[in-house]
Amino acid sequence: MWYKQDMMKFKRMNTVKPLPMRLVQYLMVVCFMLLPWSATAVNQSKLTGQLFSSTSGKDLVEGLLVKSLMQIAEGNTKQAMLTVNELIRTTPNFKLAHLIRGDLLSAQSRALNTFGNLPPSSSGTDSEEVEGLREEARTRINHYFSADNHNMVPDITFKMDANQKHLILIDTVKSRLYLYEKSNNGLQPVADYYVSIGKNGADKNVEGDKRTPVGLYFSNKKITSPLADLYGDGAYPLNYPNELDTHNNKTGYGIWLHGTPQDTYSRPPRASDGCVVLSNPDLGKLQPVLKAGGVPVIISDTVKWIDSSRVEEKAKELKALNNALEGWRSDWVSQNTNQYLNNYSKNFFYNKGKLPEWTAHKRRVLSGKPKLTVKVSNVSMFSYPTHSHTKGKTSVGDKIIVVNFDQYYQSPTLKNTMRKRQYWKNENNQWKIIYEGAA
Repeated sequence: MWYKQDMMKFKRMNTVKPLPMRLVQYLMVVCFMLLPWSATAVNQSKLTGQLFSSTSGKDLVEGLLVKSLMQIAEGNTKQAMLTVNELIRTTPNFKLAHLIRGDLLSAQSRALNTFGNLPPSSSGTDSEEVEGLREEARTRINHYFSADNHNMVPDITFKMDANQKHLILIDTVKSRLYLYEKSNNGLQPVADYYVSIGKNGADKNVEGDKRTPVGLYFSNKKITSPLADLYGDGAYPLNYPNELDTHNNKTGYGIWLHGTPQDTYSRPPRASDGCVVLSNPDLGKLQPVLKAGGVPVIISDTVKWIDSSRVEEKAKELKALNNALEGWRSDWVSQNTNQYLNNYSKNFFYNKGKLPEWTAHKRRVLSGKPKLTVKVSNVSMFSYPTHSHTKGKTSVGDKIIVVNFDQYYQSPTLKNTMRKRQYWKNENNQWKIIYEGAA
């Protein structure tokens, strides 16, 4: 039905000088293959005024790309060509822009059946590359018309420490990186960027599976040694595998945030060996945030978006976990050993074993009832994302929060300060520790 409606719309828009049928066919190809219903159903003039009144917005390249495709959908191919040419002048190595320009030129002389001018039965490297560009176009357009852009915030529980000013959320389904800044009113959106992930999607399990991991990670400083052109203008390693990954027998290494080769502005949504890839200009915009290291990076394939008015629910969850953390500390100081050990899950693990080994060690240390001082400060808390195809020992629906803090410990025989990390899991409405170790 909508196909016929758009055909009628295109005819009305060109009553003075009808478009050649081959161009009309190409316009329908673009609408059918790329544009979401919301893009073809809305009032076009209102849409253009709202989204594209200025090309100097937060993402000039993406704005020009979507603008050109909407102009094609409106039947305004001449203006679309001008927009694409401007896009290519702005970003000469943007392969998707060159593909669209080539289609527009070809459609003037012959009928095109597909976006990218390859038949569906095509195979080989060229076909794979064109399909990747189609997916990139779909992904970028869908973002423009996503409800996530309007008064929605990610369903994340968080508390930043004194050194943390930003949080990065990567939605692997939407191929999008969202940058947030800490404020007195919660997380404030700063920017968002198109990204590429692993060729085989998300939820990395084994080395070489060409998947991007799902989890909470922390960025390291930029690699200073020379890198191949594949990594573009720089690379920032993530701490994959983290403690939970290792416990779940996940393997592999070298998961980075990095750029693109110099001849490539961006890559298809699924194109890397597992890393998260940004365009070099976008990576440059993130450089001030990433340069110091320690930025929390949540990678998820099940991002939930909630109305900003619901953030109070997260405050309640943080308060409950803060109380649990203080209970753990005070139980340790009071040397009520049974109560102290009750803070730990039966599924607890650490670098030397599991709960039985931990229990034996703590009972031995506390048996002498030494006088203890334990202080906790500079606390951070971040939700650990669940994912849709878990193969490890955590399951879908597990609510886990990673807690980092500075711990000051003093006994008659030992005094030290360390950065500690705990994973807390909600078990039957009680927070329990499932991992503890150095951060």
